[in-house]
Amino acid sequence: MQENNTDEQILDEYDNSRKLSTKQSVTAESFTLAQDGKYNGAKCVLQMLEEQGVEIIFGYPGGAVLPLYDALRDSSIRHVLPRHEQGGVHAADAYARAGGRVGVCLATSGPGAANLVTGIANAYMDSVPLVAITGQVTTNLLGSDCFQEVDITGITMPVTKHAYLVKNVNDIPRIIREAFHIAGTGRPGPVLIDIPRDIQAALLPQPEPADKNQRIHIKSYRYFGKGNAGQIDEAVKALKACRKPVVYAGGGIITSGAGTVLTQLVDTLNLPIVTTLMGIGSIDTGHPNSLGMVGMHGTATANFAVTDCDLLLAVGVRFDDRVTSGLHHRFAANATIIHIDIDPAEIGKVIIPDIPIVGDARLILEDILSGLPSQTGNREQTWWETIRAWQQEHPLRYEPSERLNPQHVLETMVRIGGPDAIVTTDVGQHQMWAAQFCRIRHPRHFITSAGLGTMGFGLPAAIGAQLACPEKTVFLVTGDGSLQMTIQELATTRQNNLPIKIVLMNNGVLGMVRQLQKYLNDERFNQIQLQANPDFVKVAEAYGIKGIRVEKPAEMGPAITAALAEEGPVLIDCLISPDEVVLPMVPPGKAIHEMLLGG
Repeated sequence: MQENNTDEQILDEYDNSRKLSTKQSVTAESFTLAQDGKYNGAKCVLQMLEEQGVEIIFGYPGGAVLPLYDALRDSSIRHVLPRHEQGGVHAADAYARAGGRVGVCLATSGPGAANLVTGIANAYMDSVPLVAITGQVTTNLLGSDCFQEVDITGITMPVTKHAYLVKNVNDIPRIIREAFHIAGTGRPGPVLIDIPRDIQAALLPQPEPADKNQRIHIKSYRYFGKGNAGQIDEAVKALKACRKPVVYAGGGIITSGAGTVLTQLVDTLNLPIVTTLMGIGSIDTGHPNSLGMVGMHGTATANFAVTDCDLLLAVGVRFDDRVTSGLHHRFAANATIIHIDIDPAEIGKVIIPDIPIVGDARLILEDILSGLPSQTGNREQTWWETIRAWQQEHPLRYEPSERLNPQHVLETMVRIGGPDAIVTTDVGQHQMWAAQFCRIRHPRHFITSAGLGTMGFGLPAAIGAQLACPEKTVFLVTGDGSLQMTIQELATTRQNNLPIKIVLMNNGVLGMVRQLQKYLNDERFNQIQLQANPDFVKVAEAYGIKGIRVEKPAEMGPAITAALAEEGPVLIDCLISPDEVVLPMVPPGKAIHEMLLGG
């Protein structure tokens, strides 16, 4: 348990701290004074969070964060209580993605901090700005393997931009200001701040107001803004000279707010564009030049176009193996590659570009656009004729039937719910179907776990997105395997009366693993049956959430309509066949144009 320390035990620990360590000035007396309203480390933390504009914290209390939770009572910051720390960090992650701000989560020491690790890694892989605050045992006990101690800064070092262990209460203002700056600038990512309980209770003077010119005291931290002018000129020349260009857009477009200028560039040069999973929403997926997602489950047209292009303008991408199939020598092999990224570590990490440009995607695209003619029209009509032929020959398709198709579920959801809704997903087949069939018109409206592929991300992500954008309709597309990873967050949804509409693809199996076993293991299915699944409608109702079951295509429209009419959350249990597969699919070891296309 995480809350079984008595006040007497806490005070005894502080007495022991005074006796065993001469480096700390914290005593039982100062802890008691802190409870009586003195300005202490915990109050300073909350003041600094308010200074950074934090409005919501997702947190789970425990003994090592008692001073922080006491300070929270007097703060303007809203606290949202998940039912598991992993739910809290995923919610903070999606809150950042949907709202375009830094997300904040809070957990106690030991198991509480360790339960954040998957969510921190998820945010790191997808470049999400996040500040995770953890409580820690008192400083005199650090390294003694005492109750609920883990070295969380050591554990998270590989999956954070930076991790702090606060050892001096006077460092709190600087550290929190630095953490938010590091998390939210350059290539965003998570920062962890581990604060021992005695540091939270220690007294300190009120901090000075923030200095806008404050220096960041991290030697490895650098920020790149505008790109190199010479390289930008080279990119402009290449774009003018090419015959078969393709834009390859990733999550960096959304992070930098470059969607508008990207669309202008696509329209000006009449460029075909493909996106990564993270890049969905960087341009309206209904734009006539959008070829869809590229890669393992990308559209045939997107994969063919990247394979045959003579110029690839890669912006805010990292050439992930789900796009390249890990066959770097066969990916856009005949193309001049322009790679724009704010993180210099990504340039040349996977594929060596011909024209590398380090900097902010929006600023660089603006400079490229200013160097191009105002209108080129259909300069390369032959290239577009080839692309349109691929689209006609290999569209995303499915066979309508009397059974409920997952594609029909999603098309109905978007048709009735509207293309301006936010769609969050879990991980699996339903995630790929959503990427293929959901119309996403705006940036930050498709929220998914891409790099880490974390099952259980979806429901807490929907919570975070709905809290970030309370005026928006939020759909969660999930599967019966993923939902049960964090199903307890239905209680958080109900407690906060969040009107999330949950579309559950219920096929009774771990669908993506089953599909891989079907194609790669000669249908030797093993350990993918979810035979003891509950009645999800009854589970929803047990949490006080309306449940609807759908078994036939004709029932889907009325179910979505009824869900949208409901003020609170709704779960729609869609019964689909376990035989449904996601196609196209690029098998392992094959280049992206060597797809399984199906009928």
